[in-house]
Amino acid sequence: MMNDKDVKDYHKMVDTLTKQSKAIKLNDKYKYQTGKQITDPDTGKRVYEISSYRLPSVTTILGATKNQEFLTKWKAKVGEAEAERIKNVSSARGTSMHKFLESYVTGVGYDDLTELGQAAKPMAKKIIEVGLAPVEEYYGSEVTLHYPGLYAGSTDLVCLHNGMESIVDFKQSNRPKKKEWIEDYYLQIAAYAMAHDYVYGSAIRQGVIMVCTPDLYYQEFRITDHELRGFKHKFLKRLDMYHDLMFDEKEQVTLGDLNVLLTEMTKEKK
Repeated sequence: MMNDKDVKDYHKMVDTLTKQSKAIKLNDKYKYQTGKQITDPDTGKRVYEISSYRLPSVTTILGATKNQEFLTKWKAKVGEAEAERIKNVSSARGTSMHKFLESYVTGVGYDDLTELGQAAKPMAKKIIEVGLAPVEEYYGSEVTLHYPGLYAGSTDLVCLHNGMESIVDFKQSNRPKKKEWIEDYYLQIAAYAMAHDYVYGSAIRQGVIMVCTPDLYYQEFRITDHELRGFKHKFLKRLDMYHDLMFDEKEQVTLGDLNVLLTEMTKEKK
C-alpha cells in the first residue's frame, strides 16, 4: 500500500514527466509510412506488412544469424525455467520503460502501476534526464522503417541529437554492457539508418544506444559516419546469410537489390 508520502512523490514524478514532455519539439519534415507488425502464419516469424508487402523484421534477421554459443551456455548455467523467467521479466520491464519514454517524447500521458512498471519509471526518467538532454527536436517516435523488398523494423526515435540527424534506440539491461557485447545493437541501428536514408532521402549520421539498468546505471554508445557505414555493410552480410538460410536457389534470384547493395557498400569501404 502507498502511504501519503508515496502518493505525493508519485504525483510529483508524473507531473515532472508531463512537464518535461514539452521540452522536445516535433519537426515533421519526414512523412513516415505506417506498417503493421504480424506473425507470418507460414513461417511463424515476425514480419511487417507495408504497402501490401511482407518483410522480415530486423530483429528476426539478426536473431536467425546470431552466434548462439553464449546464450546456450547461459541457459545451461541457470536452467531453462530461470532463463525464461529472466527473459520475460526483462521484456516486460523494457516494454514499460519504452512506453514511458514514448509518452515523454510525444507528450501523451501514460502510467503503469504494476511492480515492473514502477521499476521501469525511474529508468525512463534517467534516460530522459541524461540521454535525451542533447536532443534538440524529433522527427518521429516508434517509427516503422523499411528497405523496400528487403527488411523492416521499428526504431524508438529519429531526432536531431547534438546537431546530427540520428537514430536512437532505448535498451534496458540487467547489468552494465561492454561495447564488444552489443554488436547486434549497432547492426540494428545501421539497418534503420540505411532504410531511413533510402526511403526518405535523409543523411543519418549518427546512431545512439541509450541503456539503463534497474539500479539506474546509465550507459550511452554512439556510432557516427565511417563506423556507421561499416556496420551497414556488416548488417547486409547478415541479411545475405538470412536469405541463404530461409530461401532456396530459385528464390535467391529475386534478390538483385541486395547484391547491388553489398557491392556498393564494399566500394565505399575501400
